[in-house]
Parts: sequence; structure tokens; C-alpha cells
Amino acid sequence: MIKIAVLDDWQDVARSSADWSRIAARAEIVFFADAFGTGDEAAVALADFDILLTMRERTAFPESLIRRLPKLRMISITGASNASVDVAACTRQGVMVCNTAGGGPGAPYATAELALGLLIAAARAIPIADRTMRAGGFQRGVPVGVGLAGKTLGIVGLGRLGARVACYAKALDMNVIAWSPNLTEPKAREAGARLVSKSELMSDSDAISVHMVLSPRSRGIIGAQDIARMKKGAILINTSRGPLIDESALVAAVKAGKIIAALDVYDKEPLPQDHPFRASDHTVLTPHLGYGVAETWSDFYPRSLENAEAFLDGKPIRVLNAP
Repeated sequence: MIKIAVLDDWQDVARSSADWSRIAARAEIVFFADAFGTGDEAAVALADFDILLTMRERTAFPESLIRRLPKLRMISITGASNASVDVAACTRQGVMVCNTAGGGPGAPYATAELALGLLIAAARAIPIADRTMRAGGFQRGVPVGVGLAGKTLGIVGLGRLGARVACYAKALDMNVIAWSPNLTEPKAREAGARLVSKSELMSDSDAISVHMVLSPRSRGIIGAQDIARMKKGAILINTSRGPLIDESALVAAVKAGKIIAALDVYDKEPLPQDHPFRASDHTVLTPHLGYGVAETWSDFYPRSLENAEAFLDGKPIRVLNAP
């Protein structure tokens, strides 16, 4: 029987987000709730599967792994593209790659909304306040928060998500400045922001939100010198990708109590249990929830199922390559 793996179902939402009954009559379906620790672990676990239904960039599929999956015939990725899947290697191996496109009605909003939530949570010390209340305390020991009205939000990357965060910030009566390598003054004005230099954004912002696509060019775009320019007590928010920020420099700044890091993404995911971010009162942490809302799941998983069924019917859809 055909074997299908549903990968990286970290919140255990796959089964309830689509009707699997029809394809279950044609194939054995295995749901993987946990991340693979290594490529070797993934190779052993997935060696007998014909179809993989992946979730964004959670498990990477470089050529070194694809070559070790002899039965693999099709990979379905969620979203329009996935930089962690070597599509060219799949083509050489005779593996078809299909996407889901879309992302549901919540996709344009969910990550931006989380960035706003992280901003407010960091500004008002909500995680510490919640923890204190659950421990039987009240105000004692909870840091005094800061208001956001009149403060300056710097946005690194003023694309679709960055522009939406700018809109939210304006609703809070914040001043908005922005920078990215290709940002123009007209584009910044259109989003209600003022274009500034990178160094000015880092030094003048009370909070900074990063909204860049990870690429070789953007990796480490926020470096140690940039973090050193930040105001004491400033908030650095990242809901995009962990490697956009120099993690060692960020850890040092957090340990020193200079800034607050409000993070949804990390260099390594899931975040290691002993990571210093977990032990700091100068962090607000969420487990890469950005796009992960019910509206997204109810779009991604049914489309993944459609891809698998179409492939089994010999009429593949949303194909990215031609093996």
C-alpha cells in the first residue's frame, strides 16, 4: 500500500483540519508530531514513504536527504515555495514537488497580528505579570511597563506584512520609520512610514519589528553593530526568520539587560530546551505561531490532500517541477 507521511504537525492540528477518510482508503497515513533531530533521523523515519506532506520549512530536504529516500515519489509543500526543499535535486531523483499556494483568509494578517501582540506583551511585561498572578502574587515584582503612544516603531522590511504592522502602529499613535535595502521614499510614505537609514532606525526606534524574507543576502541583516546601536530598553521583534538576526549578539544584549527580545522564530526550531532565551526575563517567546491560525490550517491541509489524491490519480496539480 502507498504510504503517506504528514510531517511536523507540531500543534496536532492536521487530523482535525481536513477530511482524511477518502485518502485513508487508498493509502496508509502516518502523522509525525515531533521534529526530526537530524537528517539521519529523518532518513530512517521516512525511508518507506511514497508521499510526503510537509509544513513550511520545518523539516529541510536538501539533496543529501532526498537521495536517501528511495521510495519517495512526491513532496507537497505548503505555501507557494519552500527554500528548504531542493527542488532541482527532487527533479534529478524523479520526485515531483507540488505546492498549495494560498494560505487561507488569515494568512495576510496572522503574522502581523502576532507581531503586534509581541510588541504589546513586551512593552507591558505581560508574560511576567501572568506568571506572577498564577504563582499567587499581584503587582510586586512585575516590571513597570511603557506606553506605546508617541513612541517610534522601526520596521525592517516594509512589504505586505511590514506595511500591515505599520498600519497597526499608526492606530496606536506611534511614529513609524522604516528601512530595507530596496525601500523607496514613495513606498514608505504609502505605508505611513518615513524612510531612514539603517543606523538611524536602529538608534532612534523604541521598538523594531523585522519583516524580511530570509535569503543569502538577508541572513544576519541585523548584526552585532546594529544591536549595539539600539536604545536601552528597546524591543526587538522577529516574526520572520531567526537567522535574519545575529543570534549570539542578541543573546548577549538580552543577558546584559539592554533590550527586550520578542521572538516567534529562532535559528534552530524547535528552540533547544537549554537555550538562554528561555531563562531570561528580557524575552517574550512564542513557538513560531506566526502563520499558524485555524484559517491557515483549514486551507493548507485540504490542499495538501488534493495534491496527494491528484498524484495518485495520475493527474497531478500545482506541480513545481517536471521530473
